[in-house]
Amino acid sequence: MNKSYQAPADLGRIQYSAVGLGLLGLIGWIVGLLVSGHAREMFFHTYLVAYVFWVSVALGCLGWLMIQYLGGASWGLLIRRILESGASTLLPMAVLFVPVIVGIGDIYHWANPAGIESEEIRALVEKKTAWLNPSFFTARAVFYFVVLVLLATVLRRLSHRLDREGDPSVIQTAQNWSGPGFLLYGLVCTFASIDWVMSLEPEWFSSMFGLLSIAGSGVSSMALIISVSVVLAGREPMSGVIRPKHFHDLGKLLMALVCVWAYFSFSQLLIIWSGNLPEEIPWYIERFKGPWRYLGVALILLHFLLPFFLLLSRDLKKNARRLVLVAWLVIAMRFVDLFWVIVPSFDLDHHQVAKFSTWAIYIAATIGIGGVWLGWFFWQLRSHSLLPSNDPQIEEVLHAGGHGH
Repeated sequence: MNKSYQAPADLGRIQYSAVGLGLLGLIGWIVGLLVSGHAREMFFHTYLVAYVFWVSVALGCLGWLMIQYLGGASWGLLIRRILESGASTLLPMAVLFVPVIVGIGDIYHWANPAGIESEEIRALVEKKTAWLNPSFFTARAVFYFVVLVLLATVLRRLSHRLDREGDPSVIQTAQNWSGPGFLLYGLVCTFASIDWVMSLEPEWFSSMFGLLSIAGSGVSSMALIISVSVVLAGREPMSGVIRPKHFHDLGKLLMALVCVWAYFSFSQLLIIWSGNLPEEIPWYIERFKGPWRYLGVALILLHFLLPFFLLLSRDLKKNARRLVLVAWLVIAMRFVDLFWVIVPSFDLDHHQVAKFSTWAIYIAATIGIGGVWLGWFFWQLRSHSLLPSNDPQIEEVLHAGGHGH
């Protein structure tokens, strides 16, 4: 392993700062829950939003990891360690799924059909009990995480084996895993999004929801990749390796994913609205009411239009400081997107949604879970060389960065 590409010492300080911020988030979350007067119910509702936000980033990193092996492009080599570290967080996220199972009756209506007031909806839910029941729900979640953690672990171990042995055939092995692995990944992500989010309103259905969730994971994870790359580019040893050209490539990928997310979002709306089915239309009608409509407009403006037009600029994509601001905007709007999709399912009244205290509890929960996620992420990132030094393309990457050999 090439010692010159070990993580900078102050990366540990960033890790501890992230964990510290997460602890503050947890404290704020607990205080908010106690003050809310509905601590148990609010805990599970806020936990689900925070959990889905961070697990989607981990899933995005795993997807990008397989894509960069299959594509074989040099940009993937620079961010491979970031992707591996992000994908490795699927292990703690599997453990953190336990509260969702414990609170299944507080989160999902189908877990307690007798409590559904509408007889029509109750009848629809009862028809789906073969799929939507706590035991099968838990078993599927276990299967999802076994598949995902296995893929992340195998690819990470192959990468470290390449560092040790320098055998180019390891790259081919990683590609052999990534091909069928990405297909399985797509299926798992689709069904997980249906189970964990779409089933919050079991009478509702969207054929686009899985693709939309995968696109959202890709957007949030690429925004995180850009943010971490900016941190590394400002420090040795990566300051001479990550160049404006590389940020330009990452910026183009972010722009592409923003467009894909917008396309899938509009396609889902168009299909449901034109179909005009009574089981599907109410989902959007509820989200076009009261304060929800303003969040919907904000998503159009700040999750798509503004990032899209900003990322059209070649100069902005090459400027790390400006690009990272766009990435942070996308991350913030990804949270708003999940809030807009998930929270209306909890039957909050419009007055409560508009209250700052409600938003504060959800944000504090996301920061709290984020402390755990980032702590694990930076621990993994610091544990190995920041570049796979024995990869056949390493010379090309170093040359592009001005490190000719």
